[in-house]
Amino acid sequence: MVYSLTYRRPPHVDSARASVMGDEKQKSIGESSIDSESSASTFGIPDALSFDRIMAGGTCPPCTVRDFMNYLIYIEHAAENLQFHLWFQDYLKRFSQLPENERALAPVWTVEQLEKDVQAIQGTSGPKQQISAETAAVFKGTDFAPPAVSVVEVKGNPFNTPPRTPNVDRESVAPSESAWSDNGSTLRSYGNKSFQSKAAGAFEGADLKWQPFTIQPFREEISRIITVYLADGAPRQLNLSSKERATLLHALANTTHPSAFRNVAHTVEWTLRRQAHPNFIRWTICNGNRPRVIFARGLGVAGIVGGIVAAVLITLSDAGRGWRVLSAIGFMIGIATLFAAWKGMCVVLHGMHHRHLRPWELFTENDERSSFDLGKGSFDTFASANSYEDEPWVAKYDKRNLIRKVFDREVWIQEPALRQIQDTIFLQALGAALLITAVAVGIFCALPKGNFY
Repeated sequence: MVYSLTYRRPPHVDSARASVMGDEKQKSIGESSIDSESSASTFGIPDALSFDRIMAGGTCPPCTVRDFMNYLIYIEHAAENLQFHLWFQDYLKRFSQLPENERALAPVWTVEQLEKDVQAIQGTSGPKQQISAETAAVFKGTDFAPPAVSVVEVKGNPFNTPPRTPNVDRESVAPSESAWSDNGSTLRSYGNKSFQSKAAGAFEGADLKWQPFTIQPFREEISRIITVYLADGAPRQLNLSSKERATLLHALANTTHPSAFRNVAHTVEWTLRRQAHPNFIRWTICNGNRPRVIFARGLGVAGIVGGIVAAVLITLSDAGRGWRVLSAIGFMIGIATLFAAWKGMCVVLHGMHHRHLRPWELFTENDERSSFDLGKGSFDTFASANSYEDEPWVAKYDKRNLIRKVFDREVWIQEPALRQIQDTIFLQALGAALLITAVAVGIFCALPKGNFY
C-alpha cells in the first residue's frame, strides 16, 4: 500500500518561517490541539506519524520519541523545547494528583491576570529616562530617587541566541533522578543555594522585588526549571521573547499552578508541531547517510551519461533504430536513482527496507535503542546543556574513512507508515524515469543513422 503519487515530502521549515507571533500563533496552537492529525497531513505527514501519535508512543523506530529527541540534539541543536514539553506534560499530571488542600496553595493564574501583566510590561518596555549623577545625588534618600539597577551575571556567551545552548560543565546541575523527594511531590535540596540564587537573579532581572512563596507545592522544582530553562545564560534556555519571559516569571512569583506556563507552553508546543516535527519527518524519510546519498547521486548521473553515450554511439553507427532502445536501460536506472537520491533515498537500501544507522547509534552499547528511559541523558529534565561534542562516538565516527561511511551498518525500518512513504517516493522515481526515458529514447530513435561505422 502506498500514498497518492502526488505526495510531497514535508517542506523544510526554518526558524524565520516558523516565527508567527500573537493571535496567529495562538490560533494555530488551538487548531493543532483540537484536530492535530488533520493539520499534520497539510505538511505531507500521514496521520500515523502525527505529532500526537509520536508523543503517545504509538510509532516504531526510527520515528519514536527517542529518535525525535536525538534528531533535535544532534541535527537541529534545539532539544530544549521537547525536554521542556515532556516535563510540563508530566507536571500537569503530578499537579492534578495533589490533595485539594495542597493545590489550593497555588491559585490558578487567570487570563485576566496574564493580560494585565502583558499590558504592564508593554507600558514599561520603552527606554527609561536617564538622569545625571548630580541630579541623582540631590534626590538620594527621597521618594524621587532613581531605582538601583540590578545586574544579573550571565554565564557563557551572551551573544549566543537560543535555541543554541552554551557548553557548560555536565556536573553543574544535579541529575533529576537523585533529586526527587520520597513522595515525588518536590525536589531534594541538592545544591539548593546554587539554583535558588540563580532563580532569585532571574526574578531580579525581571524587576520583581519579592520572593516567591515557598509554601506552595513544587516550589523547589519550579526554581530549578527557572534555572535550567528560563534564566539568562541557562544551560537549556528557551527561545522566548523578553515579554514572554518577564510575564512568565511574574506569574511564577505568585503561583506554581500549571496555568502560569500557559503562554510559554503554547509557544513551545507550537514550535514543536509546526517546525521541529515536520523537519524530523522530512529527515527520517532519508534512509542513507550523507556520503551514501551523494554516492547514489553520482551513480544516477553516471547511469544517465551511460545512456546518452550508448544512444549516441548506436545512432552514429549503421545499426537499426531498434537497437537504440537499449539506451533506455541506462536512462531508466540513472534517472530513477538520481530522483530518489534527490529525495534523500538510496534505492538499494529501499529495496530491502533498510536504513543506515545514525552515527550516534553505531557505537552504542545498548541494542535496545528505542527504550524510553526518562532518568538518563537527554530525557533528564534537569541535566546539563545539550552539547554532544565530548561524546565518544563523535571522535570515532570522524576517524571512519569515506568508503566505510558509504557502506555503513544497516537496520530494518520498523515503522510501516515510513516504509509506505518511501515506497511512494520510489514509485514516483520510477514514473519520472519512465516518462523522461520515453522522451529521450524517442528523440534518438527519430534521428537518422550516421553510418560512420
